Formats: sequence, structure tokens, C-alpha cells
Amino acid sequence: MIKRQEMGKIARDYQGIRIGVLGSHSALEIMDGAKDEGYKTTVYCQKGRETPYQRFKRVADEIVVLDKFKDMALAKTQKQLKDNNTIIVPHRSLVVYLGYDTLEEKFKVPIFGNRRLFRAEERNAKKNQYYLLEKAKIKLPRLFKNPKEIDCPCMVKVQEKDRPLERAFFTVSSYSDYKEKSEARIKQGLISEEDLTSSSIEELVVGTYMNFNFFHTPISKQVDFIGIERRLQTNIHDYNALPARQQLDIDVDLQNIEVGHTPASIRESLLDKVIKMGDQFVSAVKKEYAPGIIGPFSLQSVITKDLELVVYDVSLRVPGNPIVATTTPYTKYQYGHTFGVGRRIAMEIRQAEIQDKMNKIVT
Repeated sequence: MIKRQEMGKIARDYQGIRIGVLGSHSALEIMDGAKDEGYKTTVYCQKGRETPYQRFKRVADEIVVLDKFKDMALAKTQKQLKDNNTIIVPHRSLVVYLGYDTLEEKFKVPIFGNRRLFRAEERNAKKNQYYLLEKAKIKLPRLFKNPKEIDCPCMVKVQEKDRPLERAFFTVSSYSDYKEKSEARIKQGLISEEDLTSSSIEELVVGTYMNFNFFHTPISKQVDFIGIERRLQTNIHDYNALPARQQLDIDVDLQNIEVGHTPASIRESLLDKVIKMGDQFVSAVKKEYAPGIIGPFSLQSVITKDLELVVYDVSLRVPGNPIVATTTPYTKYQYGHTFGVGRRIAMEIRQAEIQDKMNKIVT
């Protein structure tokens, strides 16, 4: 297991910090925020996927092309990262392509955030996001351990078989519906029986979906509310836009693959609930995964007709929603200007440098 003290010492000894990121998910947002705070950036791309970073060249000072994303963990690449005084900012793709074991035991480069917390996103982990939400006394959907107990509309959350970054979620309304849809997806090769066994089944809460994005570190000791966005998903998003008569006439398999984001705000009288929810979650995580949350996190929620907040998913790293950086009013209320998660991370790294507290924000 990589020791936090070791990573902290490496980061404190850096001269001229550089922000590094794997070239996927939210790399552009992270590098844009780093540039706004005056940091040099390096993006590590998989061969054939470097075009966005070449096109938006303002944000990337250096583009390193690897044969495979996982090569970022090679010994020579790790040496290069440390020689260049690099702090890695993690996102979903980094976790997926390098893997939890590698990040926890082999990737000896300072990471902004709590690397031992990433695994809690997985619903089959011991102290997973459900566990953390319960500890925080935050309402979450009803869970069904046995599909035979399904008695209401539910979402089956299962990983895609061949694309580890994607989730092959599908809705069901009964056990027979569950059997029919899951067997069809296994037959299509979309999911595996093994992944289905470890999937989770959640009550489908009806309401307005909003993703609440927060930020916390041991330096600030404050939970910043960054902003709100909603996910655009294929093919369910545009299917739902069709009139009911046409929906009934179309026989298609619905999926929930995230392809984009749209901004949102919340009425002011509900902000109290949102802010308190973020505070509660930070407090609970600190007790379970010391030193707690370092940096951004997202509570993906439903607001019911009774104005109750129900959290159905948690992101414990950069959530990947660049639209917030240009649309959120909430950072302007607090700091006087609008920015997103990428810049907030760079701001915290800058404060850690000034206060000689780099060891507080990396693991």
C-alpha cells in the first residue's frame, strides 16, 4: 500500500508544480483550470485519441502519446512524472484504465485527492457509496438484494461487458421483466452473467434529476457548493422526448450511456437542503476513509414531488461536467467569479503551495 506520507514528501519537494492528467473524461476542464491559475500541464493520451488536446492547444503544454492508457503506470512514465514535478488529478477514466490495485499499490506519483476512496464508488465494495450515504443519514433509493422481490419500477445498475467505462443500466418493473431483459442483454453480449450477479437493483425514484457538485479539502475545511448539471444520455434522452404513441410503436433497447451535460440551477429555498447534504457527506466520509474527501465530489440526486432529496449515485473524484465551469452562479456568489471544478482544484493546489501544505492535499 502506498504511504500518504511518502507522496506528501515528494509533493513538498517539488519545484515548479505541473498538473498532469490522463487524456479522457474531463482532462480539458482540469487543464483549463490549471492554466487559469498559471500552472503548466501535461496530458497523457492513448495513441489515436490525442486530437482534442492538439486542437485545444492552449490548455496542454505537453502531450505525451502512449500505446495504451495503462502505460501511464509504467516505471519509466512514473519517473518522468516525478522528474517533471507532476501532481496527477484523477477522474473516472484514470481509475478505470489504471485500476484500483495499481493506484493503491503501484502508482507512486502524488495524486490530488484520497486514492483509497476511489474504490467506494463501486457498489460491491465493502464500504461503498450506499454505506457512506447511510452513515451520512442521506436518503437513497430502496435497494433490492433479490430480484424476486422487485415490486416497483427499478433501475438495474450493471457494468457493460466490453467497455469498462460504460454502465449498461436498464429499467425493470417486475421479476419477470428483470429476467427477460437481463437474459436478452447477456445473449446480445452487452453484459455478463458474472457482472449481473454483482449488479445493484435500485428503486426508480420519480422526480427531477440534478447532480450537485461540491469541493472539500483539509486546507479549506469548508464544503464549497460548485454547481449543478444534468446528464444527457443515449438513447433514453431522445426516446423520452417522443410522444407516448410513438414510444409504444418503437421496439428498441434503451440504454443510459452518458454523452453530454446541460446546466441547471435550483430554487433558492432548496439550497439549504443541498448545502447541508454536502456537509453531512463530508463528515461521514472523514470517519470512514481518513483523511476524508480531498477535492471534488458529486451527489447525483432526485428531487421528489415532496421536495425531498434522494441520492442515487456518488462520484468521489472529478465528476466530469465541464458545462458547470461557464454556467454556475454559485461560485460567483462565494468567490466573485464563475469557475468549475478544474480551476477550484488548481486554486487549492496554489493555496497548499503558499501555506506549505502539499502533504495535506495529496495521497
